[in-house]
Amino acid sequence: MTNILILGAGAMGTAFCFPPADAGHTVRLVGTHLDAEWIESVRKTGIHPKLKVKLPNGVSAFSHDQFGEALGLGNELIVLGVNSAGVPWAVEQLGPLLKGTTPILMLTKGLHAQRDAIQILPDAVRSGLAKYGIEKLAVGAIAGPCIAAELAAGRDTTVVVAYADARLPEWIAHLLTTSHYHVRPSMDLVGVEVCAALKNFYALAVGCPSGLLAQQDPAANRAQMHNPAAALFTQALLEMARFVSFLGGDQKSVMGLAGAGDLYVTCQAGRNSRTGYFLGSGLRYSEVRATHMANETVEGAELALVIGPVLERLFSLGRLDPKAFPLAKAITDAICRDLSLRIPWTALHQV
Repeated sequence: MTNILILGAGAMGTAFCFPPADAGHTVRLVGTHLDAEWIESVRKTGIHPKLKVKLPNGVSAFSHDQFGEALGLGNELIVLGVNSAGVPWAVEQLGPLLKGTTPILMLTKGLHAQRDAIQILPDAVRSGLAKYGIEKLAVGAIAGPCIAAELAAGRDTTVVVAYADARLPEWIAHLLTTSHYHVRPSMDLVGVEVCAALKNFYALAVGCPSGLLAQQDPAANRAQMHNPAAALFTQALLEMARFVSFLGGDQKSVMGLAGAGDLYVTCQAGRNSRTGYFLGSGLRYSEVRATHMANETVEGAELALVIGPVLERLFSLGRLDPKAFPLAKAITDAICRDLSLRIPWTALHQV
């Protein structure tokens, strides 16, 4: 039996309790300062209000002010389930308290931007913890097509776990695998993380045609918008492969679970595809935020705001060819400049 601590009691962090608990491990779910009501519900009823399911036996809930207590009980694995904006906060919580070399596994998806560079989140976490004197800590990630509600309901789910340290992917895959949660090991941490982050970003564009369809009179033959959505899906994979190559990852991950698999499921449902729908209907991002997504974290849009300025600099410096990323440019223009999302159809599939 292994002790696992999960920091972040949102939908995905909480759903992630199921595989290790089902495998017989002890799980400590620690909420952030934003999760107080959810943690209280789990304590009183065992049910997470957003997932609407009862958590399995073996899961203990802790409030954010009990993080030190939960950490001090001893854990062989620490899982970060906060959203991307909460990563600096998580580092601040971990830094003063973390002892030893307990590996960290990130559910959080996103990229960290520096002035002229883009960094995967595990590297950003390592850099942040190094300021507290914590060196040589293994930080990896898990990614793939995984909707939290389906995971909590026991649907068959296949994911990939990646670390730069060759010893850890196999161990964690063995640790978490159950009859319905299938974990594949990988050492391509960069490729897996870039794909996992960018799938949210590109889902904004793939969701656009459905919004456009809703604004048109129905076709006489009831034609849908699958053709343009499929073309945008393909362009997204092309550009993801270019990003992975630029950042030093393996392009094979783009056609795997973290790339094509996760992009597919993200385009089927969720906040990113819904935001794309509203952008496709003609609304600008500021209007979408104000009228439809006011209380939602849209990871793809948050990522656009992070990497948009860096991409502009990389294009201007000649380190990236803007002709190779026409869809990324359209998305960042829509989010960062609050412009209408215009799909550059003639520029797609040209490079």
